[in-house]
Amino acid sequence: MTMKRYDYFEATADIGFKAYGEDINEAFENAGLAIFNIISDTSGISPVKEIEFEIVSEDDVSLLYDYLEELLFYHETEFMLFSEFHVQIAEGFRLKAIIKGEEINWDKHVRKTEIKAITFHEMDVKKSDAVEVQAIVDL
Repeated sequence: MTMKRYDYFEATADIGFKAYGEDINEAFENAGLAIFNIISDTSGISPVKEIEFEIVSEDDVSLLYDYLEELLFYHETEFMLFSEFHVQIAEGFRLKAIIKGEEINWDKHVRKTEIKAITFHEMDVKKSDAVEVQAIVDL
């Protein structure tokens, strides 16, 4: 059976999502996909340019927040949309990511909704047989 990658839920003036994975790496990768499917249609974003980054946080929830903030940072400073996310999380809440996408071209890409910020409100990381992460973004 194939696990769904993410889904959305309503939040006042915002949108929330839950992303899923067999492990925490996959759940974070699917969270990246969920974020960029709010902004555009990721199926139309070619993974032609690669950006690598590392972050360290104090716990799983802070790591999720910092990761999503970093994705928005590169979106806004590099004027890019991303469609591929490769995450490796190690002991000590250390995350290494490789994200792939291309420069924004609104003649080519579907323009959906701008994300203003990531919020800590109701952010969560649940680990059991699989992993579920949850976040709300400010639109």
